[in-house]
Amino acid sequence: MLDIKFIRENSELIKSACIKKQIDPKIVDKLLKVDKKRSELIANVENIRRLKNKANQEIKKANLKEKQEIIEKMKKLDSSQEKELQEIEKEYQSLMFLIPNIPHESVKVGSSDLDNVEIKTWGNIPKFNFPIKDHIELAENLDLVDFKRGAKVSGFRGYFLKNEATSLSFAIWNLALEKIIKKGFIPIIAPSLVKESALIGTGYLPQQKEDVYETSHNMYLAGTSEVALMNYHAGEIIKGFPKKYVGFSPCFRTEVGSYGKDVKGILRVHEFFKLEQVVLCENNKKTTEKLHEEITRNAEEVLEALELPYRKVLNCTGDLGLGQVKKYDLEAWVPSQNKYRETHSSSYFYDFQTRRLNIRYKTKQGKTKYAHSLNNTLIATPRILISILENHQQKNGSVEIPKALHKYLNFTTIKPKNE
Repeated sequence: MLDIKFIRENSELIKSACIKKQIDPKIVDKLLKVDKKRSELIANVENIRRLKNKANQEIKKANLKEKQEIIEKMKKLDSSQEKELQEIEKEYQSLMFLIPNIPHESVKVGSSDLDNVEIKTWGNIPKFNFPIKDHIELAENLDLVDFKRGAKVSGFRGYFLKNEATSLSFAIWNLALEKIIKKGFIPIIAPSLVKESALIGTGYLPQQKEDVYETSHNMYLAGTSEVALMNYHAGEIIKGFPKKYVGFSPCFRTEVGSYGKDVKGILRVHEFFKLEQVVLCENNKKTTEKLHEEITRNAEEVLEALELPYRKVLNCTGDLGLGQVKKYDLEAWVPSQNKYRETHSSSYFYDFQTRRLNIRYKTKQGKTKYAHSLNNTLIATPRILISILENHQQKNGSVEIPKALHKYLNFTTIKPKNE
């Protein structure tokens, strides 16, 4: 959420941000109209309250006749404006939640991920001297995933991970966790079941409501531990920057907008697991930009340890979320599709989330400011298994395990079960 004073003074800039993020810019004019009405009502209501307070003091000193006159005079005051203010406050708040953050000047204007800009590649694309298998065939041949029973139990996009795939998932989490803890991140197992306010505070509601599972009693299943970790300090004045957390949790997404896309396999599933970096820092753009590069690099190091060719792209304006100022995607190579597929995203928001969540700190001069926030996927499973299985497959149908994972496992190769 942006500061209303900033929106009033920079309405054309906000409209430009709306256009870049493919949001109707008319929403800015609508907000400013409501904001003006709200300001007028606040002034009127405060004036009425002052008059009432003054009348209450006068009544204490007045005789019976004077008291009656004062009471009659107060009855004529328009009390309906308080109710009107309550209604306009709701409309004002809902519109404020729809105003986007302004993209960084380095972000290319574009409409979709097709306009993202490749800024780095790492690793050699593997060349196979045999017909390759995709991850579905490999997983089924090696008895690693049961899609049929997964669909029977969980429906569309359901799956069971089995045998070495289960151990491999734990090994990947351990590798990533060990690396990030050495960098000073505090590990947290975060709740996935969160209040509506937690999703509003991080910007996932109301815009992405269709992609979030709602349970009961106004509770929701979060699609990332970012939601819980950002709310960890909600309403607090914090000390000691930067705050670096790595959260682990199951994650849930409805994938409503992706029916017909990637329906087979484990690329796009409703339930998965993720280690997420979340950072809070001082309200300083240079500091935030430096930390953004740092957390992105942390994720790159995990991909490199897994010996996976990948590329880093700068997301265009049309591929940014409402609150994101700048975002990188990391995409691992998928041989069967002959292209890179997204495995990580890394973003920063300035004070967009912290303003919603009221996360503040005091400067050395004693001034209270909103902190800045960043987040990044350290690793997500089972999606990363796609690239591991396909890039490390062998002619005999087996899969070699990346060396960095060997110390967490009692096997170094996944072999067909008939061997």
